[in-house]
Amino acid sequence: MPRLLRALLAVVAAWLAATLVSVLVLRWLNPPFSAFMAETSLAAWLTRDPLYELRHRWADLTQISPNLALAVVASEDQKFPQHWGFDVEAIERAYQLNGHSHRVRGASTISQQVAKNLFLWSGRSYLRKALEAYFTVLIEGCWPKRRILEIYLNMAEFGYGTYGAEAASQRFFHKSAGRLTRADAALLAAVLPNPQHYSAAAPSPFILRRRAWIMTQMQALGGPEMLSEIDAYPDRRR
Repeated sequence: MPRLLRALLAVVAAWLAATLVSVLVLRWLNPPFSAFMAETSLAAWLTRDPLYELRHRWADLTQISPNLALAVVASEDQKFPQHWGFDVEAIERAYQLNGHSHRVRGASTISQQVAKNLFLWSGRSYLRKALEAYFTVLIEGCWPKRRILEIYLNMAEFGYGTYGAEAASQRFFHKSAGRLTRADAALLAAVLPNPQHYSAAAPSPFILRRRAWIMTQMQALGGPEMLSEIDAYPDRRR
C-alpha cells in the first residue's frame, strides 16, 4: 500500500504540475483550438454530418469591437470585472430556482465557461464541475481579465461549428469582428446560451427580444467605457 500510495501521489502531482504549466503557457500563447471544438469536430466526423464545417480564426482583443466584449459581459456575466471566477449570488439563485423547476438554470461566469470550453467536455457531472472549478481558479490566478475575455471571445461557439468572434462576424455579417455594431454584437451574444439551437442568421422572436434586452443592459452598464474596468485597459483587481 505505501508503494501504491506513493505512485498515486506522484501521478496526481504530475497532473497538477501539467495543468498549471498549461494554463501559464496559455497566458501568452494563443490556443489553436479548444476541447469543445475537438469534441464537436470528432462527433461530426464520426456521424459524417454533411452540415458541419469548422470555422475558427483567431483575433486579438484589440481587433474585436468593444461592442462584442460589452455585449457578452452584459448577457453572460455582469460582475466579470469584479469577481474572482465565481458569482456566489448567481450560484445561490440558480440553486434555489433549480430546486423548484424542471428546467436547469446555470450560473457560470465567463471564467468558468473558458475553463469548460478550453479544457473539458460537454455534459453534466460532479467530476466535470469539480474540474471546472479547479481550472477556473487557475485561470483567474494566472491570467489578467483581459486575457480571459480575449480567449472567451475567440473560443465561444456562436453557431454550429462557428467558434470565435472573427469567424462569427464573417459568417453572419460578412465583415471583420472589429466592425461589429452594437446591434450585431448583441445578436451574437443573444445566441450564446444555445448556439446550436438559436441562429444569428435567422433570429427567432425570442432572440430578437433577447437582443433588445442585451442592448438595454449594455447601455445600463455604461457603454464601452465600462470596459475600462476590465484589464483590456487596466485590471482593477491588481
